[in-house]
Amino acid sequence: MEKTAITPRRSENYPEWYQQVIIAADMAENSPVRGCMVIKPWGYAIWEQIQGDLDRRFKATGHVNAYFPLLIPLSYLEKEASHVEGFAKECAVVTHHRLIDDGKGGLKPDGQLEEPLVIRPTSETIIGAMYAKWVKSYRDLPILINQWANVMRWEMRTRLFLRTSEFLWQEGHTAHATANEAIDETLLMLDVYSDFANEILALPVIKGEKPSFERFPGAVNTYCIEAMMQDCKAVQAGTSHFLGQNFSKAAEIQFTNQEGSIEYAWTTSWGVTTRLIGALIMTHSDDDGLVLPPRVAPQHIVIIPIYKNEEEKQKVMDCCNTLKKTLNNTYYHHQELRVQIDSRDIRGGEKTWQWVKKGVPIRLEIGPRDIENNSVFMARRDKSPKDKQSIGLQNFIEQATTILDEIQLELFNRAKLFMNSHTFEVSSLEEFNKFFTEDNNISGGFVTCYAADDSVIEDFIKPLKVTARCIPLEQADNASGVCIFTGKTVNKRMVFAKAY
Repeated sequence: MEKTAITPRRSENYPEWYQQVIIAADMAENSPVRGCMVIKPWGYAIWEQIQGDLDRRFKATGHVNAYFPLLIPLSYLEKEASHVEGFAKECAVVTHHRLIDDGKGGLKPDGQLEEPLVIRPTSETIIGAMYAKWVKSYRDLPILINQWANVMRWEMRTRLFLRTSEFLWQEGHTAHATANEAIDETLLMLDVYSDFANEILALPVIKGEKPSFERFPGAVNTYCIEAMMQDCKAVQAGTSHFLGQNFSKAAEIQFTNQEGSIEYAWTTSWGVTTRLIGALIMTHSDDDGLVLPPRVAPQHIVIIPIYKNEEEKQKVMDCCNTLKKTLNNTYYHHQELRVQIDSRDIRGGEKTWQWVKKGVPIRLEIGPRDIENNSVFMARRDKSPKDKQSIGLQNFIEQATTILDEIQLELFNRAKLFMNSHTFEVSSLEEFNKFFTEDNNISGGFVTCYAADDSVIEDFIKPLKVTARCIPLEQADNASGVCIFTGKTVNKRMVFAKAY
């Protein structure tokens, strides 16, 4: 068997392979604080690309950024009963406001707070309190605000990027004069997330509504995008919630409408997290390391100089610098091409494998012979590391952005084909149970079937460690069938999977 850069392989131990890809790409590591992670420069640069593109999309739809407190009074969470119940077990609580000498060479908490403060698990309640101050008239609406922040939710079993106690995210919170406006906003942001996943992360997703028993605590409707990983498990890659008037009633967000009557605002919230990086890794990466779609890669192209002595070095570095400058003046999807020259004093083979493992879309090698031939050696990360080709220097300059788009499309098509080929329809509970029984579920994947939006379904699926992922928004017209769990006639299919 051919040696790979990452061991174990995906087929041997997928969870450990995932951890090793992160280590090999130098993206993140566990911190001294249990359950939290340190995002290293390469991992954070990917988050910056995600953040930058999404931020542009949010602003194009009329949203603005603001910032709200990290600490939330406990009484604020208590105002919305289902919300506090949904997050109670995950909340980190601050009870004291200072430390004092414990008389033993250490420190102990002192000065108990009159009211405990919760480190935000999400910000609906604190933002709602501010909206209640800002909104007085229908003329004050809509409010379209996004926040880039961190949140804290205690997690028992953590995994880098996918599930950590502290993570980074954005959370949009909007208030509207009518229910229809708020519903339109909820679905608009779901489309923004879906388009972003497809176009930037090369991540095919299913857009759908969560069944009632999987909704965000306090929401009227929760919508999501679901993605399939290479081990055929699901990842919820983004959510958008129609909150109705639940939070506005709890926070007293009231306004005078055009008829002069007082009513409660209609609100939404929506967000994605650093979990997207975990989904990115597990969707595209291979047994040689990280694979990055060009539009989210911190560097599009890395240039590796090849030389034997100082004389060759000067000549090669001059060529590399000239090429970098030329490429930097080329625009790829409205951004300058991101190009790095790896001039470190280490062996060329070591450099090559480091960049393979970091997932850079294009690697170029330039040595004295290439300069003589006015060419470069090119390798694409969507192909085998050994698959290199010589290409004329000017041809590469002219074709660089086209090649990057080819890589982007190839990764999306590859992932789309994988998801489609591992999505199955079943028509009976027997088929469902057989598919998700470990001995029989060799390939895994998504199962779709007619199913009622009824919490009794959980009695059937929980023993199998399966979850109801969503009710797809795209359904066959006028189709109906029998729910395999309840026997009721329904007109919608639901997606089920094992998930992260």
